[in-house]
Amino acid sequence: MIIPIRCFSCGFPVAAFYEEFKTQKEKGANLKKVMDDLKVNRYCCRRMLLAQVDVIDEVAPYRK
Repeated sequence: MIIPIRCFSCGFPVAAFYEEFKTQKEKGANLKKVMDDLKVNRYCCRRMLLAQVDVIDEVAPYRK
């Protein structure tokens, strides 16, 4: 729902790169090149960015 601050496996701060990754992804850029440019090298950290799904806008109306 919300991007985790750090990678679950290694503790690398992935949230700092999420906004740039998201904008490049929406532009249709090559995701491998984007992550290489952002210096996100570990596959566990890449997983955190690639697997992120933004559903907070869909869930927020149902909170109490």
